[in-house]
Amino acid sequence: MTLRYVTHPEVVVDPAVPVPQWHLSERGLARARALLDQPWIGATTRVVSSGEVKARQTAEVLAGHVGLDVEVREGTGELDRSVPGFLPPDEFEVVADACFARPAESARGWEPAAAAQARIAGALADLVDGPDDVVVVGHGGVGTLWYCHLAGIAIERRWDQPGQGHWFSVVDGRPTHHWRRIEDLAADR
Repeated sequence: MTLRYVTHPEVVVDPAVPVPQWHLSERGLARARALLDQPWIGATTRVVSSGEVKARQTAEVLAGHVGLDVEVREGTGELDRSVPGFLPPDEFEVVADACFARPAESARGWEPAAAAQARIAGALADLVDGPDDVVVVGHGGVGTLWYCHLAGIAIERRWDQPGQGHWFSVVDGRPTHHWRRIEDLAADR
């Protein structure tokens, strides 16, 4: 059994729309389709997704290709950033740095990283040692927190995905590699 955690690719950023309702951009949709070239896609027996629109759209591309339904999983959404709401990119990065630097504390109203890590680890615990080849589609922030949890390392931003649309594999409850771009073909796990 292999679990692959995939993050949604690029989205249409609209400050007037709540972040969980943002959808994939044309580039994001094209990159989601590029994921279908991965040699392991055909082995997928289960597709699980965050309930956020951008993650569901990515999961639907994959699930449709392999003839599966998307299972929406509670507790797998991105860090709750509803307070303070939309932040311009430069300000977002400053707050994200603070969130990872002090994981037990809220950075400007964001869900504390340690709380988000516990949430996603609990939400995906049953999939880690299950019998299926699962793809979980989610988000970079909580995906990084889960990666740190699985790898047994401290929460640090240096483990964050280097942009949207990446993945890592989990075998026997441990990551087998760090983030890879969804276009970068990998013959191994």
